[in-house]
Amino acid sequence: MPVQRPTNKSKNVKINILTLGCSKNIYDSEQLATLLSKNNAKIEFIDNPSQAQADALIINTCGFILDAKEESISTILDAIEVKNQGLVKKVFAMGCLVQRYKKELTDEMAGEVDGFFGVNEQEQIIKSLGLNPIRELHGERLLSTPSHFAFLKISEGCDRQCAFCAIPLIRGKHKSQPFEQIIEQAQYLYSIGVKELILIAQDTTYYGIDLYGRQRLPELLEELAKIGFPWIRLHYAYPTSFPMQVLDVMKNYPNITHYLDIPFQHISDKMLSMMRRGHTSKDIYRIIDTFRKEIPDIAIRTAFIVGHPGEEDQDFDQLAKFVEQMEFDRVGVFTYSHEDNTYAWQHYQDTIDEETKQQRAAQLMEIQQQISLKKNQNKIGTIQKVLIDRREDNYFVGRTQYDSPEIDDEVLVEASHEIKIGQFYDVKIYDAVEFDLFGVLNQ
Repeated sequence: MPVQRPTNKSKNVKINILTLGCSKNIYDSEQLATLLSKNNAKIEFIDNPSQAQADALIINTCGFILDAKEESISTILDAIEVKNQGLVKKVFAMGCLVQRYKKELTDEMAGEVDGFFGVNEQEQIIKSLGLNPIRELHGERLLSTPSHFAFLKISEGCDRQCAFCAIPLIRGKHKSQPFEQIIEQAQYLYSIGVKELILIAQDTTYYGIDLYGRQRLPELLEELAKIGFPWIRLHYAYPTSFPMQVLDVMKNYPNITHYLDIPFQHISDKMLSMMRRGHTSKDIYRIIDTFRKEIPDIAIRTAFIVGHPGEEDQDFDQLAKFVEQMEFDRVGVFTYSHEDNTYAWQHYQDTIDEETKQQRAAQLMEIQQQISLKKNQNKIGTIQKVLIDRREDNYFVGRTQYDSPEIDDEVLVEASHEIKIGQFYDVKIYDAVEFDLFGVLNQ
């Protein structure tokens, strides 16, 4: 990743930023980086503490589930070692893990980590570095992603009451970003050459209700589509009260990808109730049917939790049959994590053993693997529009409109001197495996 140069060079403070977790954290790190660059700092995004060499290393942590918490702790410990080697002067930890466990972290690592900051404490980070906060960015962003795609967070927090989820405890209640500010940020991203805009939030479905008293996601999508991005992608929708007008906007604007990330979590009515999802299996079937009738080629990405308290064999069997029947395009499976102070932690016992959780997850993914293979093989011989993300050995690697970066399928295109990263190409698919397509330029 190239070093981002500061706009003000009266100082030469060098900052490394390392981001863990989801795309919402990527957005937060980029916002912080932009603020720091406006305050005399030189920014470099890194992937591992071993790459660090700076005045300060800032780790944006994840604290969503056990595996993420363990990774965050391990990364902080590695950063302390880098500091002890003299490669960085200070280590800061920020984000979700700190928001949940600031006191515990401070007690355990006082003197080794130079500061702990929660999810809304970017100004305090800047002050701790001896810089003067500048709050107005007017849409500017330093990107840690490849320059042709960017995430845009349209809201923060969540008002849902899902039993298993710690997000409201970490991020607070839902808070929409003002409509005009989102448009301003999008216009800036378009001006610097971003080709794919990915809308994110804890719950994009809820956008606008808190600020404007109504859902404004369809309207927002329409205004963003008019800016001119070749692709706009929607993530993290919620099934309850999904605004179906979104589908009308998809049909009217070809630059809105026929892709929707909408976690269903389960299909058993008993489990949906225990999870406090706010809808039934009948609602889920109806929404999927509507999506596919209105947008026949829509790619649905969803996620499920296995091993949640109360999940009996018959509940899981119902879920497995549902996944097999629905033939989703993309599926993520998570094993239940008993998270402090969630509703499930307070009211249920985590009685399902880890081996059973892992077996159930593996069984679902085996089903999905076969579905994905069949769907990919059906694409052999077709021409696909592909956005190129990077080069690996003898292939350029890209994606169709039906795939989001880093989490979905990819297209491996035989290398050609004509291919450039960040550009679109028509690719003829000649082979397929479970999660990859192989193609050549269509000439």
